[in-house]
Amino acid sequence: MTTRKFAGTVLGRRRTLALGAAAMAAPFALRHARAQEPKLLRISTPGSAEETLSKSLVVFKEQLEQHAPGAFNVELHFNATLFGQGMEIPAMQRGNLEAAMISPQDIAEQLPEYSIFTAGYLIQDRDHLERIFAGEVGEEVFARVASEMDVEILGTQYHGQRHVVLREPKEVNTPADLAGMKLRVPGSESWRFLGAALGGNPTPIAFDEVYLALKTGTVDAVEQPLSDMISAKFYEVTEQLVLTGHLVSTLFFGFSKPFIDSLTEEERAQVEAAASTAATWNNNAVSEIEKGAVDYLVSQGMTSTTPDIAAFRSHVLDAYLNSDFSANWPDGMLEKINAA
Repeated sequence: MTTRKFAGTVLGRRRTLALGAAAMAAPFALRHARAQEPKLLRISTPGSAEETLSKSLVVFKEQLEQHAPGAFNVELHFNATLFGQGMEIPAMQRGNLEAAMISPQDIAEQLPEYSIFTAGYLIQDRDHLERIFAGEVGEEVFARVASEMDVEILGTQYHGQRHVVLREPKEVNTPADLAGMKLRVPGSESWRFLGAALGGNPTPIAFDEVYLALKTGTVDAVEQPLSDMISAKFYEVTEQLVLTGHLVSTLFFGFSKPFIDSLTEEERAQVEAAASTAATWNNNAVSEIEKGAVDYLVSQGMTSTTPDIAAFRSHVLDAYLNSDFSANWPDGMLEKINAA
């Protein structure tokens, strides 16, 4: 009996030790499993999956999956299905979104002095754009956006030179010829100012609603890069392309700073490399599309006209230089942009 009692006690102690070890190991195993979970990376864009910029996001995702397999769960949300155009930065600041393509106009909503990058006819072309943001200006701007807006910019994407398309044909030679025309623009103040500077009546409408707005006559015109005119099939509901070339459009690949700060050094390097590859792919693709875009739009039944560019440039730049926008521009920034 004593022997059996002793044996039972020993076995009981062994069971207790085993259970205790298992209990201690469980949190460690759970922590280890959690450490292996892929990091959620939600990316929002108002563009359709057919747009070049959207396709560059697919390139970004594929690069991460190839070079950091299992490390990230990249979700691409097109057509403003997750957040509406212009709402991406607040979403990142609230912690509801990890990344988005953001515009200088979006940044100017919170840092008004950077409205300088929204001014028409200031940036000349893709090369000028890339020199500006690859140098001292970009370093300064990106640092302030990170420190004051909690958004880390990891790439500059060329969106193309913007022109005006008309729902119905009209002789357009100077900004005065657009007077009274409802010109669709995004909703921010800087976009509305540009629309007015071009001579039109700026009418804010979400991008995913533009096709129907043109078709029904809710707006008379839209200003957009050539690549977007093609991917959105605006040629089906417009008749005339006016080659104003009023803005070299760019978007920044912005990331929530807390998300970036949560990455290991290796993970950040992988994200930066994927963003760089996506930007290069996008910039080359947009430039290639632009080469044959006018001919393609004409082949779809549109008429292409070239207005008095000098008249447009003078009118638009005068509007900016005599506005409250330019009063807030950082000292010396205009000279740095022109010198880039």
